[in-house]
Parts: sequence; C-alpha cells; structure tokens
Amino acid sequence: MNDSLITLEPRAEPGLVNIIVDTPKGSRNKFKYDEKTRCFRLSRILPVGAFFPFDFGSIPMTSAEDGDALDVLVIGDAPSFPGCLLTGKLIGTISGEQTEKKKTIRNDRLLAVPVTPANPPLFEHIDDLPSGWITEIEHFFISYNRVQGREYKPIKRGGPKVAEETLANAEQRYKREQKQ
Repeated sequence: MNDSLITLEPRAEPGLVNIIVDTPKGSRNKFKYDEKTRCFRLSRILPVGAFFPFDFGSIPMTSAEDGDALDVLVIGDAPSFPGCLLTGKLIGTISGEQTEKKKTIRNDRLLAVPVTPANPPLFEHIDDLPSGWITEIEHFFISYNRVQGREYKPIKRGGPKVAEETLANAEQRYKREQKQ
C-alpha cells in the first residue's frame, strides 16, 4: 500500500501496531492498493490449491528494503477483508532473501496477532505457535514466490524484539525517503 495516501501512524499504542490488510486468510486472490483509484485491485490469482494461510497486509508509514511498506502476516482464526485496519501485537519475524532476475533483496515478513479491547493476543512469541506452523508459512512464501518466477529463501526467524527492530528500521527508512 502506498503510504503517501495514508496518514495513519505505524504504532497504534505502546506494544501494538496498525496493520492494513490487503489479502484475507483463505484467499487465492492477492489484492494490492491502487493509489490512482484509491481502491484495492486484484493483483494476481494464486494457482489452484494455493491460498493465503492468514491475513496478509502491511504497516503504514514504513518502508522495507523492497521499497514497499513492511509486510505482516496476521495470525488469527478468521479472515478479515481488504482494507481492514487491524491492531496487532508483533510476535516475531521470518527474515528472507528474495531473488528475481539475478537480483537479491532482503524481504522480511513480520508476524503479528490481532488485538482488540475484547480479544487479548492469542500468542506472545513466535515460539508459542503450534509446532510446524512456521515451516508451513515459510513453505507458503517459497511457493508463492516460485509461481511468480522469484526465489524466496528464509534465512532466520526472530522473536518480538527482532520484529520491533525491523519495524524501527522500516520507520526510519520511510522518514528518510519522505525527506528526499
């Protein structure tokens, strides 16, 4: 999502972040925000049998190394919808390298859980997730990129502190880019 149209701060309150969902859990359709129309547009359709394992979105007013807002996978029981604003707690990160046309960039995925006044976080740390989930999530990103002609290679996993550091770096990168 292009943050030039968003005035929403990255942090909702201490310990929580704002996340704008572009693709809901269970969807084969990948959506992207179209800044010209100010609507979500269908970006691609995943192959039969492939779908997003959880809501996928980004944190506004951040810039990741790939030039987009920082990606977040929101681990929750039920899907939301494109454009939904969620408040989330960061529980970890999957750091990865993405290669396309012989160019490799860092493309990390933050992991968060939704939080509302009535719903406390389901998990506090990436290590609290059920056994095998992270491997399955990594497999999703590997296969998702493969069908687009890219290679995605997970290189490490980190907990909430690493996720916070990744977020802080993306906030600083965004501020630098806005000054240019």
